[in-house]
Amino acid sequence: MRWQGGWLLCVVLHALITGHAAGQADTIIAQEGIYDRPFIGSVGATSLGRYIEGNTNYFVEDGVTDGFSMEKRRFNLFFFSSISQRVRFLSELEFEHGTKEIALETALVDLILDPAFVLRAGVILPPLGYFNQNHDSPRWDFVERPLVTTDIVPSTLSEMGGGAFGKLFFGSRTFSYDVYVTNGLQDGVVDNDLGRTDISSGKSEDMFAEDNNGSPAVTGRIAFQDRSLGEVGLSYHGGYYNAFRLEGEEVDDRRWLGIAALDLGTTLGMLTVRGELAFASVDVPPGMEEVFGEGQWGGYLDLVAPVWRPSFLGYQDPVVSAGLRLEHIDYNTGIFDSTGRKIFDEVSAIVLTGSFRPTAGTVFRANYRYHWTRDFVGNPTIRTAGFQLGFATYFWGSLVTRPVIGSWVMRWDGYGAS
Repeated sequence: MRWQGGWLLCVVLHALITGHAAGQADTIIAQEGIYDRPFIGSVGATSLGRYIEGNTNYFVEDGVTDGFSMEKRRFNLFFFSSISQRVRFLSELEFEHGTKEIALETALVDLILDPAFVLRAGVILPPLGYFNQNHDSPRWDFVERPLVTTDIVPSTLSEMGGGAFGKLFFGSRTFSYDVYVTNGLQDGVVDNDLGRTDISSGKSEDMFAEDNNGSPAVTGRIAFQDRSLGEVGLSYHGGYYNAFRLEGEEVDDRRWLGIAALDLGTTLGMLTVRGELAFASVDVPPGMEEVFGEGQWGGYLDLVAPVWRPSFLGYQDPVVSAGLRLEHIDYNTGIFDSTGRKIFDEVSAIVLTGSFRPTAGTVFRANYRYHWTRDFVGNPTIRTAGFQLGFATYFWGSLVTRPVIGSWVMRWDGYGAS
């Protein structure tokens, strides 16, 4: 099956650009997200940046609770170096749940030929939607990542490959593009223990070593940004995911995975709006279409606004904000062959947040989350509600070389946000 909903993206894109009041945008061009970090410094210096994220959880599922718990979710290290005026290096190492999971999320080199044409290679974050390249926790007022950005777009998605990106400027407007060739997702999309198509299970450590089928995937994104309107991006990832080739011989049918995403960010007065829609089309083995599903889609919408700007303890521009997130995932867009009725397998959620930012790189968050699921035939099966308190902050400094008695030592210069 191929997703044929291009017309829908065009209609939504047109509505997003023309259907809202003009506001003063304060959004980040998505392709610059990985460099929009406070530790990045000048040419010739090597910078070290970090962020830490922690939270508490108290959820009740259908009247049953496991009680209160605390979680050290992530600790990330960034290394950045401007090797020369036109060559720069960036890497990111993530530790999740202590040292339970350790992952190299980014390790890339950029060769800047022109702002309109930059070559990139290494372990990259493909620009599929906005969130995958802009997923750092201190940027967000919500504890959990949106479902569509983890289940349809399998963030954080890191892949080995290369390509190019660039920006073109037209006064107050900017057009940007990205295009990359990578190893792509693998057999776990269908060959998993969940009993349904699960795109995030297609991620594997083998993705960094070789392509499982010798047929790379392609990811591309184009985006338009206006200083008063905000940013709208359209992206696509496509490739064969199954190991159809063995020792040069094709041993299975080629099975295609395609994901299209639409993302937007803007401001309406004091209200910041951020959202994504993603649609996935997956070829599954014959006879498994009803259970696993050839089509999936999901989306989220974040609405956040400042409600108080206190002045105390010497902080500059602290802000208290309130926000709302609406999200929905449909894991199977098909119908039952026997009855012609829709297959459900869906999750919906509402999240309320209150956040305090004493400084731009630090956030304290209080969330209330309520979500519910529907099984294959549409019956409500699980209802979950609960509270989360959390924090996330960047902290950084520079590694500066200093000569000492004929040798070189590294000195830590700087330690926190400002």
